[in-house]
Amino acid sequence: MRLGLAGTGRIGTAHAEILRQLPEVSSVVVADAAPERARAAAAKLGVEAVESIDELFTAGLDGVVIAAATDAHPELIIRGVDAGLPVFCEKPVAGDVAGTRAVVDHVAGADVPVQIGFQRRFDAGYTAARAAVTAGELGWLHSLRATTLDPAPPPAEYVPTSGGLFRDCGVHDFDIIRWVSGREVTEVYATGSNRGEAFFADAGDVDTAAVLLTLDDATLATVSLTRYNAAGYDVRLDVLGSAGSVAVGLDERLPLTSVEGVAWPAGPAYPGFMERFRASYVRELEVFTEVVAGRVPSPCTVGDALAAFRIAEACEVSRRERRPVRLDELGT
Repeated sequence: MRLGLAGTGRIGTAHAEILRQLPEVSSVVVADAAPERARAAAAKLGVEAVESIDELFTAGLDGVVIAAATDAHPELIIRGVDAGLPVFCEKPVAGDVAGTRAVVDHVAGADVPVQIGFQRRFDAGYTAARAAVTAGELGWLHSLRATTLDPAPPPAEYVPTSGGLFRDCGVHDFDIIRWVSGREVTEVYATGSNRGEAFFADAGDVDTAAVLLTLDDATLATVSLTRYNAAGYDVRLDVLGSAGSVAVGLDERLPLTSVEGVAWPAGPAYPGFMERFRASYVRELEVFTEVVAGRVPSPCTVGDALAAFRIAEACEVSRRERRPVRLDELGT
């Protein structure tokens, strides 16, 4: 199959490199708002480049991967669907809940699949945890504990357009808690702080946050987030039930040191999300080729993305207003 890719920044170039190696992909065509960047990526990877996003949609594609800037996502998703092309799009679908709902409404009437890039759903550990929950091996769940701890903050210029810590970072935890537990979040309470660079507070954001989620069966979930974890990239999920518990992320590259002198983990720590989830990125694009071929439905829909984004939005309201926020306050 012939796949197009819009956006050749860091994540887009990584996706193009994976796509060109997949057995079902015969050719990859890339485009970018900056044509010279697309040409450079194409030369590096040995794929085709076109001079504009418009030209990409006339390149005889079987599907399209969107890794452009967030503000371009809604238009590009809709263009792909309206052209009858299966779409893979990096999160988020849009920069706010209203924009996400508009895309959900638009694609609902089309028989064209859209897959959103929540790569943790394709990680072996999270997949095994979900299987344990689904099989009833843990009994009834009482608690989930999730962490996403970045080793270093992003560039200052990224923060004002990032959507904030909950929408940019925590949204992955919110999605995976829904996916692993099989439940919906009904209420959130979130707080945050700034002890690092001033540019977070200047943008109205926080660099560290703690979240308490209540699920629709009264299971409780906590989420810890920070931009400052110099020990390394630390992403985990503990799933605790009445009959057993499992943990995701307790591998030899976990960036923790035991003060009891236990000689584990061996390290080295993951330096970032690309290294931690390399296999997951490959698997999600493998599955996208199956979606394009019509063999499987989308494993992560725009509706799933809206559900996770609503949780992030509720967290931001909760943090600013310093109160619990029910999801139904945000509408459907």
